[in-house]
Amino acid sequence: MDQMQHTDIASKALEYAMKNGAEEASIKLSIGNGFSVVSQNQVIDLVEQFNDQSFSISVYIGKAIGSASTNDFSEEQIHTTIDKALNLSRLTEKDDCNGLAEKELMATVINDLELYQPSDLSIDKAKEMALQCEAAAFDSNDMIVNSEGATVGSYESHSVYLNSHDFIGVTQSTGHNISCVAIAEKDGQMEMDYDYSSTRGLDDLRDHKSIGSSAGNRAASNLGSRKIKTQKAPVLFSPRISKSLFSHFLNAISGTSLYRKSSFLVDKIDQEIFPSFVQIHEDPHLKRGFASTYYDAEGVQTNPRELIQDGYLRGYLLSSYSARRLGMKTTANAGGHHNINVEKSVDEDLDEIIKGMQSGFLVTGLIGSGVNIVNGDYSRGANGFWIENGEIAYPVNEVTVAGNLSEMFSKIQKIGNDPETDGSVFCGTVLIDDLMIAGE
Repeated sequence: MDQMQHTDIASKALEYAMKNGAEEASIKLSIGNGFSVVSQNQVIDLVEQFNDQSFSISVYIGKAIGSASTNDFSEEQIHTTIDKALNLSRLTEKDDCNGLAEKELMATVINDLELYQPSDLSIDKAKEMALQCEAAAFDSNDMIVNSEGATVGSYESHSVYLNSHDFIGVTQSTGHNISCVAIAEKDGQMEMDYDYSSTRGLDDLRDHKSIGSSAGNRAASNLGSRKIKTQKAPVLFSPRISKSLFSHFLNAISGTSLYRKSSFLVDKIDQEIFPSFVQIHEDPHLKRGFASTYYDAEGVQTNPRELIQDGYLRGYLLSSYSARRLGMKTTANAGGHHNINVEKSVDEDLDEIIKGMQSGFLVTGLIGSGVNIVNGDYSRGANGFWIENGEIAYPVNEVTVAGNLSEMFSKIQKIGNDPETDGSVFCGTVLIDDLMIAGE
């Protein structure tokens, strides 16, 4: 079934919904296929292939919403699904904030963002890569005794979104990934670590052998870890970890958190949240980005914009519904954020920032989810390395880093020039001064 057939199915379904009582409606139809190969203990442990498809519809009658979905694209089943959504909307209490986003906000500029990068990667080739990736982990260090596997995967997806504003959007995308988890042992102590790469195009992936080697070296470097005494000290968040700090920020400025009054950043628009050197942009049009799009989940045109400018909060993340609840305008974030770039404040990477520190704690792993977005309280288990005189002194585990996000954001000293490019939040090494580290 090709793209035109999918669009035709969705268009006919929309026509059926409108003829049968919907005042407004939106439809998303998507299909996906791909595979994943796992090598464990130097044998292929798992090969998975998948083919998924889904059809979902939301209808509005008198400001009441009804939604239903199916994975059966037959005309009979789609009509049954639409009838279910219509019946639900007639039973649901109305909400004046319901409804499609305004017609004049629908996207009119839709260019190629290079999200579709198909490859000729075969399952046999993926098996070979997975085995070589895991072998590189074992070869990286004599203390690597086991692994939780090396994974190589690839997928394609195609989706059609349309609504009763006459908007039709079509998206094709691909994804490729490699990951490896290695286990090291010495004197009865075992440590685990990982590395990975995830990109739209196969050619953009990091070398699979280097990923395995990196995972092995990371795991081995954690051996001999110690506890440290409870104290306040500078804390350095590695690029892998620093993005999580800003994910909490994004959660706090999301429309749902704001209109429910469940965010420590309620009513903080145009107030200073970070030091003046912090700049955070949203770039929906980044080529080959994992969160790139010219329209959001409601068909609203996306545009690059500032979320934090000179430390001040300039924008929220709003859908049309959350915007109406707040008496504001949608920011084209139905479905989430789009490629968040936290700008560097210094032209230094992790190693260079470490050299400039007298002492402190480098966080390379976090455990648990002790973050309260309502009041900003932050408390997470952590492991990493203690820094002395500009050098890594020894590995550390079983400690807790604690604070309040408002204070932590204000205490940021540096943002490095070394962001990881996987995912949808790009941020380099982050140095925060004077955080509580709970140890012995």
